[in-house]
Amino acid sequence: MTTESPEHLELLAEVDTLLTRFRRWAGAAPGWDPAVPCRARMDRLLDRAAAFCVRLEAPLVVALLGGTGTGKSALVNALAGDEVVPTGKARPTTTQPVLVSRPGIRPEMLGMDPAAVKVVHRDAPALADLVLIDCPDPDTTDANDPAGREPTNLARLRDILPRCDAMLVTATQQKYRSARVSAELAAAARGARLVFVQTHADTDDDIRDDWRRILKPDYVPGYLFRVDSLSALRDVRQGVAPRGDFARLLDLLARELSGAAGNRIRRANFLDLADEALAACQERIEEALPRVGQLEAALAQQDAKFTTALALHMRGELLSGRRAWEQRLLGQVTGHWGLSPFSLVLRIYQGLGNLASGAMLYRMRSPAQVALWGTLEGARFFQRRRRAQRADLAPRRAAAAGFDPVEIQAAALVLEGYAADAGLPRELVEPGTLQAGAEQAGAGFVDRVSAELQRVVHQLASRHTGWFTRARYELMFLVMLGFLLFRLGKNFFYDSWLAEPPVPVAGLEFYLASAFWLLVWSLVLIWLLTSRLRRGLRREVDRLASGWTEASAVEGLFGPIETECRRVRQFQTDLKQLRAEVARLRRQLALPEGMLGARRSEQNK
Repeated sequence: MTTESPEHLELLAEVDTLLTRFRRWAGAAPGWDPAVPCRARMDRLLDRAAAFCVRLEAPLVVALLGGTGTGKSALVNALAGDEVVPTGKARPTTTQPVLVSRPGIRPEMLGMDPAAVKVVHRDAPALADLVLIDCPDPDTTDANDPAGREPTNLARLRDILPRCDAMLVTATQQKYRSARVSAELAAAARGARLVFVQTHADTDDDIRDDWRRILKPDYVPGYLFRVDSLSALRDVRQGVAPRGDFARLLDLLARELSGAAGNRIRRANFLDLADEALAACQERIEEALPRVGQLEAALAQQDAKFTTALALHMRGELLSGRRAWEQRLLGQVTGHWGLSPFSLVLRIYQGLGNLASGAMLYRMRSPAQVALWGTLEGARFFQRRRRAQRADLAPRRAAAAGFDPVEIQAAALVLEGYAADAGLPRELVEPGTLQAGAEQAGAGFVDRVSAELQRVVHQLASRHTGWFTRARYELMFLVMLGFLLFRLGKNFFYDSWLAEPPVPVAGLEFYLASAFWLLVWSLVLIWLLTSRLRRGLRREVDRLASGWTEASAVEGLFGPIETECRRVRQFQTDLKQLRAEVARLRRQLALPEGMLGARRSEQNK
């Protein structure tokens, strides 16, 4: 296969895309205890993927795995057409892995340490697109290890198997139930295609039916071969065409383990490894997620408690300082009203204090009187400013009162236990962290409340300056004003000139009485308008306060730990998407059922 072939480029693209997503997923892991082994699994998978990429240009690596005396070496010799490795029945003859390949193949091309294997070159047809590795026996201990440490043979075997693409698993009538061989096969089978071969066909009974029954729960066994390796080697040496299952085995190696088929095997092996790693991560994550859910429920409970307290304090502060907000509302109403008779009354009402102050200044005759006037005006100015500041600071005072440090300390004690059970860092719910989050949440809440109040004042001002509302108040004021002017005009023009007998022109008392009743009527209208504004403002404050009691109203109260919980959920979601993508590719690249075997995935067992 050349590097420019479409299949090669497709393979590289698929591997690179998956590896990029795996790295991104592992890099985005939260500070969560179950995420640590997941990152470690991804690191191992990425290491395997790196070795996989190194071998893309190399022949398929086929390892021979079996117990002592099962004829691995004899089968290697038969496949190579020559005695390339020594054989033996009663004792282990393979202690160092033997790599059998066509000339020109080096261990480095296969991602192997040259010092870890013995290389034998043969120009055999079966080795055209394959490399055979005669592996050490898993069920023997190196005699040179008297201290009883881990068997050297087993360590060599475990080092070489992850670098193999397929395995020829040999067994005999005496060895097909070997627990040690089964354990090593189970550990190495994920990420490799399997070919099961019963050897010693000339002396042993046919155990394939029973062997298939044993394999089926954990493996797709495929076709189980039954060969006599020594007879096959004699046939090759004598130029006799391969016969029986040995001929089928050679055909399998040439047809399903070479060329484009080899590339499909490599892709399928990699996807098997990826699915196994992701499945293990998902199992660990889903086992720990209920405890994260308990932490989230505790956070929601504490959030609701603090939010309710804050909303009540905020409502009380706003209602206690509503006079300043009412004055602002009335000022905006007056500004929106425009120029009309009743708007002049409103402007006079709002500026009554300034008019009285100006009249007093106009009557000042001495420096002492001016100084007294200045003192009174300064007091009025500071009173107005204090009232405005009280209205502006009401939300901040409420926010400070809503986050009691004692309550925060108690919440920290509760949440630390839940965080520890969930496997999340306890530092995220320490009192200092929660206090900083409360201050930040309070500041954000205050800004939101202030913006909402400004919006409410603007909306109320616009609502109460519509043409219908203005027409009603203007009409009521003009009716009274018109009535008084009619009385004055009738008395002056008609009663005093045209009536018989003439009536004297009304005196000052009549004008004072008319002005008094006009003033009373204006105050009544102003009271009606301000009462309506006051009720509307209180209603809007109550409506806003009911919205503040929602848990989502105060954002960032437990910001760090909530962010970590969201990262955990996103970590799980991304894992499910990765598994779905791997499952899709596995279905797309699934090898056709035939002679090859494989380990069953967990969901297919």
